[in-house]
Amino acid sequence: MLLGVNIDHVATLRNARGGVEPDTIKAAEICELNGATSITTHLREDRRHIKDNDVKTLIHTLRTNLNLEMAVTDEMQKIALEIKPHSVCLVPEKRQEITTEGGLDVAGQIDKITDFIKPLKEAGILVSLFIDPTEEQVKASAKSGAQFIEMHTGQYSEKFGTNEEEKEFLKLKNSAALAQSLGLKVNAGHGLNYNNVHRMHEIPDLYELNIGHSIISRAIFVGLPQAVQEMKDLVK
Repeated sequence: MLLGVNIDHVATLRNARGGVEPDTIKAAEICELNGATSITTHLREDRRHIKDNDVKTLIHTLRTNLNLEMAVTDEMQKIALEIKPHSVCLVPEKRQEITTEGGLDVAGQIDKITDFIKPLKEAGILVSLFIDPTEEQVKASAKSGAQFIEMHTGQYSEKFGTNEEEKEFLKLKNSAALAQSLGLKVNAGHGLNYNNVHRMHEIPDLYELNIGHSIISRAIFVGLPQAVQEMKDLVK
């Protein structure tokens, strides 16, 4: 498995004081040097962490791939088509949420998602859909034209170490198998940390894990290079 590192919360810390420290671009460079195979950022409508200039700078400075998380809006589609990241991950977005609360409802808006994806693919951008691990959403994702799904691992992460862990894990495992049988590549992320990430090895042929908050939190105590290296060792 590959490791994508989300640097949003480096920007969260920077924005808390309204200055320039810590430097998100430097953080991305450190992540790359220590094993990250892609850098993920979520350019939200309210720009609460990553800003437009961060994304525009990253596209020119990264040695690895930029994965741009974004909502299904005309504004975000225009930005993606202008900067042409390696990949985009379409996510649901609510202004008042602290973090992304669930997967994208692809099944409930299949025509909209299909039309939205088409120009992105024509521009050579890989498209992933951030979905809950259900049969309905996986099948809809395959019909939409996306090349990837990213399974929302939030419920598994929350239930890890409880009696409900196995039920949530099997949803991930079964959804990954179904997606792969339909020709989709499978990523996973949300809530994964140094304690629960090991079970992702039980899911055959996962392509990449996208992890952010846990790594940035760990970096406060051990530094960002070590935090990324430790997670890389657990993932590979």
